[in-house]
Amino acid sequence: MRRLTIASALAAGVMAGCMAAGPPLTAESPGDTPGSRLGSPFSDRRMGWPGMPLLIDRTDLRIGTTVQFSRIPSATELYDLNLLPSLAHVVLALPGWPADYAALEPLNRVPPEADLIVVLPGYPPSREAAEAWNLVNARLRLVIIVNTPPPSIGAVADLNAMRGLERVILDGDQPARTGFERLQRPLSYRKVIE
Repeated sequence: MRRLTIASALAAGVMAGCMAAGPPLTAESPGDTPGSRLGSPFSDRRMGWPGMPLLIDRTDLRIGTTVQFSRIPSATELYDLNLLPSLAHVVLALPGWPADYAALEPLNRVPPEADLIVVLPGYPPSREAAEAWNLVNARLRLVIIVNTPPPSIGAVADLNAMRGLERVILDGDQPARTGFERLQRPLSYRKVIE
């Protein structure tokens, strides 16, 4: 009798779960519908990048807010971030390298509880542009995305001198470490298929 009760309860649970699931979802996303104002969450050409990066760090178990900019925010905008609950990350996906420290000075006002993650395209245009990031007084994590091997050993030396550099990502068809042998940071590979 007890086995019949357990089997009946299990069958009722399975049926309730199937009924609660609803109809199967289609592969269409909200951005796929014509005229959708939401757009695709994976591609926004207006930002100058194939898409704003969605950063997922599986070792970060905090419940927190991430704020993203496609430019260097003003000191006022950074001060206003103090009003956000549980601020964890400030992400900047910049279209190019700032030339000097003067452009980066507002970043010293990133709230101290948040880390500053900056995604930059290409190699530093000059040693000064690379060294300017060493003067930023924030919990800085730099990610540089390149699509060619380094143009010179000097470019690799500039990357190695950047204290906040967390990773270099090489866009390309085939992973290759050629030219990066002296790089002292992790090198990842990415292949974008459109």
